[in-house]
Amino acid sequence: MNFEHSHLICFSPTHSSHVIGETILQGLGLEQIAETDLTYEKPEEEILLCNTVTVIVVPVYGGRVPGIALERMEGIRGEQSPVIPVVVYGNRDYDDALLELRDWCVAHGLVPVAAAAFIGEHSYSREDRPIAAGRPDETDLQQAREFGRQVFDRLKLVGQETKPLYVKGNYPYKTIGPKTPQTPLMVSERCSQCGFCIEICPVQAIRLDEEIVSNAETCIKCCACVKQCPQGARLFETPYTDILFKNFSNRRDPDLFF
Repeated sequence: MNFEHSHLICFSPTHSSHVIGETILQGLGLEQIAETDLTYEKPEEEILLCNTVTVIVVPVYGGRVPGIALERMEGIRGEQSPVIPVVVYGNRDYDDALLELRDWCVAHGLVPVAAAAFIGEHSYSREDRPIAAGRPDETDLQQAREFGRQVFDRLKLVGQETKPLYVKGNYPYKTIGPKTPQTPLMVSERCSQCGFCIEICPVQAIRLDEEIVSNAETCIKCCACVKQCPQGARLFETPYTDILFKNFSNRRDPDLFF
């Protein structure tokens, strides 16, 4: 079958997933007619995907698709249209996230024609303990464009008898452990109370009282507020940064599935 249009759907608090998704679309070379950004809110109306190629990109949190992303995807359905599920992870592992996203696509009426796991800078990465710092970089983007070009050739098979798309992962999916309430810390002498962190928090966990206050029960530890604060006034301290830096600093390459 021939397809002319594409649709990007993403959840991307630190923009890595969005960049990868856009670059894959460039490789596909199809006219982009829609973009659905789930980062800040759930779409007001249901979305029916038909006669279009959809790229769905989400980050990996703890080896799974973020629960908030799945909640905001609830109203998305397909009519056996092709989809490319993609996850972006912080150089440790994506565990069962890509399998979970592929299965979600199938359950919602979409046909996975290819899938991928790309690398983005880890949310916990620090300047003195970098974990995939600066990624996706130009090499990643070149690979994403080439992946898109390869997928374009696969689209000819949609509607024909093909095997279900294999991706790495296990079912039942990895168990999500109990949530540890924690938020980034504010460096008060740097904070100008500009409110930018409030605007970009995907779960509205930050507010301004007499000072900037974060809700530890709501925070999803995406660290968007840390990485994007114009004053560098927020820090996220966790022992996992040292563990990740020690064990997962070597460069990993994307995994591609066709």
